[in-house]
Amino acid sequence: MSEDSRARTVREVGEFAVIDRITAGRQQGAQVLLGPGDDAAVVAAPDGRFVVSTDMLVEGRHFRLDWSTPTDIGRKAIAQNAADVVAMGARPSAFVVALGCPGDTPVTVLEEITDGMWAEAERAGGAIVGGDLVHSEQLVISVTAFGDLGGQAAITRAGAAVGDIVAVAGELGWSGAGLAVLSAGAADPAFTRALAAHRVPQPPYAAVLDVFGSVRPTALTDVSDGLLADLGHLARASGVAIDITGTALADPDLDAVARLLDADAAQWILAGGEDHAFAGTWPAGTALPPGWRPIGTVGAGSGVTVDGAAPTGGTGWESFHGSGAAPVGEKR
Repeated sequence: MSEDSRARTVREVGEFAVIDRITAGRQQGAQVLLGPGDDAAVVAAPDGRFVVSTDMLVEGRHFRLDWSTPTDIGRKAIAQNAADVVAMGARPSAFVVALGCPGDTPVTVLEEITDGMWAEAERAGGAIVGGDLVHSEQLVISVTAFGDLGGQAAITRAGAAVGDIVAVAGELGWSGAGLAVLSAGAADPAFTRALAAHRVPQPPYAAVLDVFGSVRPTALTDVSDGLLADLGHLARASGVAIDITGTALADPDLDAVARLLDADAAQWILAGGEDHAFAGTWPAGTALPPGWRPIGTVGAGSGVTVDGAAPTGGTGWESFHGSGAAPVGEKR
């Protein structure tokens, strides 16, 4: 990063010069036949199909620069899109990123966002192949992710069957805890893990991708809106009921954080969302792969219950809640 870019804004440097700076020196993978610099990128599709997903983050609604660094925000933008692709059983291959920002945005902010994006794209196994940069009243990040199915069928939400095991891979509740810490303005070393989980989610990509060629989930989703909400989507798509075992979700470390905030850890786990863990169903009797743990069962009927009863409290995120229904900075 040059000293010149630290002192100058996007308006002063100009659109194309900024694009040159944030794309220079990046290494594209073998799947990228033509990267940034032309009218469009060219990406190989060895399977003959692409899995495609897109998501958008808006400053003040989905992130705050006083809560997260630009690098954190960049990583989070890619992680939530990569998790959607992996939840379909596909390996992330390419990302296209559109950025909107005010003209007085320091170029260094965009460079750091891009650094974070590239770090997470590489962790997911993909590359950033192009995008756009435009003027906007606030910082907006839109990511489109592409994935390769490797000759396998996509894993959808619609395949769960009565008798299946419900299991999760990854952490639950910690991002919600981090949001609660930030919203309360709390400061304690005990909150470090929660803050990190909210700022930079860590989807366990390998827990899904490493089971290619062996037994696979019958249905799969990533936990972005909240465990209850996302399992609800899966149950509706499959035409089944899901019952969660409450004790299977117990997390003593998260309970300790909740006590410090006079909060309910179970609500973070069930409705907090944004952990970008994976939740799926597996055939009865399956020996779950590494990283997966059972949390419930699939039965006849509809909806999601906890220990056989309808859950109380919130169920998760919806983008168009009324004013005040969700804290600023929360993204599902």
